[in-house]
Amino acid sequence: MSKYNSVCVKNAMNNIASNKYLLPAIQRKFVWSSEQIEMLFDSILRNYPINSFMLWEIKDRNIKQNYKFYQFIKDYAKKFHEDNPDAPSQLLNDIFYAVIDGQQRLTSLYIGLSGSYREKKPNKRWKDNEDALPTQRLYLELSSPLNAIIDNEKLFNFSFMSTDAIETDKKENPDHFWFKVGDVLHFSELSDVMSYLTENGLSTNKFAMGTLSNLFNKINTEELINYYVIEEQDQDKVLDVFIRTNSGGTPLSFSDLLMSIASANWTRYDARDEMKKIREEIYSFGNPCFDVSQDFILKSILFMSDVDIRFKIQNFGRDNIAIFEDKWSEIRKSLISAFVLLEQLGFNDSLLRAKNAVIPIAYYIMKNGLSDCIVKTTYDINDKKVISQWLSMSLLKGIFGGQSDSILKSLRDVLNNHIGDKFPLQAIIDSFKGNVDKNYSFDDDIINSFLEEEYGGTVCGLTLLLLYPNVALEHGKAIAEDHMHPKTIFESEEKLNALGLSPTQDVFFKDKKNYNSVLNLQLLEETINKSKGDNSLLSWATSNRKSKIDLYVDDDISLDIKDFEAFISSRKKNLTAKLKLILNI
Repeated sequence: MSKYNSVCVKNAMNNIASNKYLLPAIQRKFVWSSEQIEMLFDSILRNYPINSFMLWEIKDRNIKQNYKFYQFIKDYAKKFHEDNPDAPSQLLNDIFYAVIDGQQRLTSLYIGLSGSYREKKPNKRWKDNEDALPTQRLYLELSSPLNAIIDNEKLFNFSFMSTDAIETDKKENPDHFWFKVGDVLHFSELSDVMSYLTENGLSTNKFAMGTLSNLFNKINTEELINYYVIEEQDQDKVLDVFIRTNSGGTPLSFSDLLMSIASANWTRYDARDEMKKIREEIYSFGNPCFDVSQDFILKSILFMSDVDIRFKIQNFGRDNIAIFEDKWSEIRKSLISAFVLLEQLGFNDSLLRAKNAVIPIAYYIMKNGLSDCIVKTTYDINDKKVISQWLSMSLLKGIFGGQSDSILKSLRDVLNNHIGDKFPLQAIIDSFKGNVDKNYSFDDDIINSFLEEEYGGTVCGLTLLLLYPNVALEHGKAIAEDHMHPKTIFESEEKLNALGLSPTQDVFFKDKKNYNSVLNLQLLEETINKSKGDNSLLSWATSNRKSKIDLYVDDDISLDIKDFEAFISSRKKNLTAKLKLILNI
């Protein structure tokens, strides 16, 4: 059951001060600038709507015990005082309201009316002192309106000012009268406004009288804050409501909210900082670099902690958080090792189109204590090849497409049944045989489509990694896709004409499926590829003593460009056979 209600700003501020309104861990930090706060107050005096708010009535004791809540920040200082204080523990026995939508606006009102805003002065170093970040409170200049309105900017002169700034302005503008906005909360009746104006020599100033009276009514009398109360105690339902209704700035994802909950409950680590550092470190590997999301890290933590891997609030309760922290060092090390290994195997961000596919590899590393040794050249080459093969097969078949939680759970079960063994490729393949949609079956049509994939594409790159595992293992990220017969020949009418091709040959030579696909590509170490350049395949293979077997062509096949059709035909036959062998067809 839910309901609508309204309250005046003054009463809302009292609710914040008395901790009747709190902030759940799902909320972001306060991020509004001083200018945004000033504009909010200007909007209020101009009768602009400030939108609705949403509150969650917290009654369930389990919610109170398992998840953190915070007080509103009152005295804000950029960089130094940006964190909301923890809510008092005695609130466990009271009903309170968590702000689901409207945090930034309510905090802005609270700071403007009851608190302060500190930001660094120009040409000052970041130091937590009054010289660098002076305390500023919100003031309203009552003597006159601003001279001009440009692009709907402020009509009323609200400004955060320090005591020194006020004094300086008085000297420069003696007619100015700066009213501390929070003092309006001390007025009980409209007559208090009149008394104040009279005491300060402003009783004849129509602008001052109208403006301060308006401010009094807007803050103390009118029920400007319209809010919707959610009485539902199912946390995941409330989170869904929050996600759907959140519209300020960049929309929040479910993982954003879970991250907030997780970070609030970690005690030994700064969760957000740890997530940032591991993502940055992972980004240093690969070419192009591996770019992983917060979702990926959170999913990895769930998976590698052997708990329920679904993104649900209850999976981020205090008990699980304790497990995460206990295992974090090990999880982190294994994830890093997994990405170092992938770089060594020739994978990069472009090829890794399903990041979740890395999680089982990291789990295998962690469970078998391989984080230190698997990235060394002395580690079992065959195990590395098998891991590379499984990953390529998984990505080619789209095993991790769509909702992958059930896939990950199945993989974890298999890996747990083979702790102490080498990477259990066959066991994984067998476990997915009964899955109609997600399996490791490849037929002739699929293989043929792989061979026709063009240069630079993901499928092309993965197929080449299957065909040339040794090149990747030897040279890691320093590998390149090479056109065996140079591409420049096929894209030059002049060079093609010089070959004296028949009309049929001309069509074949110009078909990208022949000259720009896997059929005419190989993996080479990057420097070798550069030195090869546009040299003919025949001269390059001869000078580098490349065997026909290395090139996947029959021994009787000429490497002369004029025999390109026969070359492609032979390559297609041999590559098909090789892939069938690799893929167990």
